[in-house]
Amino acid sequence: IVLSGGDDRLWKTWGFPDGNILLTGEGHTDWLSGCCFRPSGTQLVTSSGDTTVRIWDLSRRSCILTLRGHSRAVRGCSWHSCGDFVASASLDGTSKIWDVNSERCRYTLRGHEGSVNSIEFLPFSSTALTSSADKTLSLWDVRTVSRL
Repeated sequence: IVLSGGDDRLWKTWGFPDGNILLTGEGHTDWLSGCCFRPSGTQLVTSSGDTTVRIWDLSRRSCILTLRGHSRAVRGCSWHSCGDFVASASLDGTSKIWDVNSERCRYTLRGHEGSVNSIEFLPFSSTALTSSADKTLSLWDVRTVSRL
């Protein structure tokens, strides 16, 4: 199964080798910039130009949580390997670490001088890697909200 999102504001799961669409989700009001399966495979996260991050339940085929807090388009998203946290990167120059269980932003990472274009958690760690339009990469300890 492959997951995709695009300018049509939809996410889709595709089966292979046939390439048939298995599921489609709609709810964002602008383009999708990122999408990623939860490590357990039961949910996914999407990020969008509409400034939101959404959590989707695949069995219900619906959005179960909308995370708001960025002031500009969200450029990317990723799940932590434990499945309890989602990270987002935004044109507003910040990244956020969201606690999915409490449904709130746990930390805001500030320090880039341009938009933050991507964020990824390093597997099985409390470290996140961000890339920015300011032509820098940063490693963050998300427990202390500090650059490494």
